Amino acid sequence: MGSYAYLRGIVAPVELRHLRYFVAVAEEQNVSRAARRLHVSQPPLSRQIRDLENEMGLALFERSAKAIRLTEAGRIFLAEARVALLRVDDAVAFTKAVAHRKRNHVRLGYGAVPAVELLPRALRAFQRTNPHAKVELRAMETEEMLRALRSGDIDVFLAVYGLPEDFQGLTVEELGEYPLRVAAHRKHRFARLREVPMREVAEQPIISLSREGHRWYHVLVTKLLSPYNRSFEIVEEYDNSQSVIAAVEAGRGVAIAYSIAARIAGERLVFRPLKPAPQPLSIVIAYRQEAVSRPIAAFVEAARTAKQK
Repeated sequence: MGSYAYLRGIVAPVELRHLRYFVAVAEEQNVSRAARRLHVSQPPLSRQIRDLENEMGLALFERSAKAIRLTEAGRIFLAEARVALLRVDDAVAFTKAVAHRKRNHVRLGYGAVPAVELLPRALRAFQRTNPHAKVELRAMETEEMLRALRSGDIDVFLAVYGLPEDFQGLTVEELGEYPLRVAAHRKHRFARLREVPMREVAEQPIISLSREGHRWYHVLVTKLLSPYNRSFEIVEEYDNSQSVIAAVEAGRGVAIAYSIAARIAGERLVFRPLKPAPQPLSIVIAYRQEAVSRPIAAFVEAARTAKQK
C-alpha cells in the first residue's frame, strides 16, 4: 500500500498508456516484441518509454546493442506499475458489472395487498419476456416505499394508492381495486351478519396499521368512521398486515381491511361487507418517468398484463 502511494506520487503526470507500454517492454526485454504485443510500431513505443523516463527523472532500462534490461529503479517501478494496472482493470471490470446489473435489474418495493395476487402475476409475466433480468423484491411500509422511490433506492412502487398528494411528480398507473371489509375473529357478533353497518364498526376497538408507516390508512379510517363516532378508538397499531390479523384473531378489536386480506388470514377471521359500502381503493404501480430503463419499462408492461380480470 505504501509503495503504491509512492508510485502515485512520482508518476502523477504519467498517462495510463505509459504504464502499459513500460510493463510490456519490461516483460519482453525487447522493444520489437513489445511493439508486436501492443500492436503499435516500434519508434513511437521507444519514444513513449523515453518520455516516461524523462517525466520521472530516472533511468528505467539499461540499453545495449543486443539487450535492454531493467535498472534497480525499473524493477521497483515494474512491481508498482503492475499493481496500478491491476487496480485499474479491476475498477473497469467492477464498473461494467455494476452497469450490467443495473441494465438488467429492477428494484421493486411492494406492500402486502398486491403481494397476494398482482405481484406473482407480474413477476411471472416479466420472467417470460425477460428471462435474464433480475427483480430485487423489498417488502416495505408505504411511507418508506415512497421515500425510497423518490430517492432512487427503488425503481418501482407496487402498493395501495393512498393519498394523492403523496404521488405528486410520479407516474402512477392503476392495476386493480379491492373492496373494503371489516375483519373480525370468528366468534365476534359481526360473524353472524351479512353486512356490518359502519356505525357499529365505529363503536368497536380498532386495530390499525401504524400511523408512522401508513399515514394514508389513518386518513382512510378517520374518513370512514368519524362521521359515526368522532371519538372512535384505535387501540393498537402494527407495522404489517400479519400483525393486524393476529391481533384481530386474538379478539383485541376489529380492523378495516381489503377483501384480498382474507386470502392471507384464511379461516382465522371473518371478512364482512360494510354498509354503506365505501369506495374501493386502488392498487397502483408508480415510478419516476425520468429514471425508466429498459427493464423497468418491461416490468411496468408486465404489471399491466397482470391487472385483475
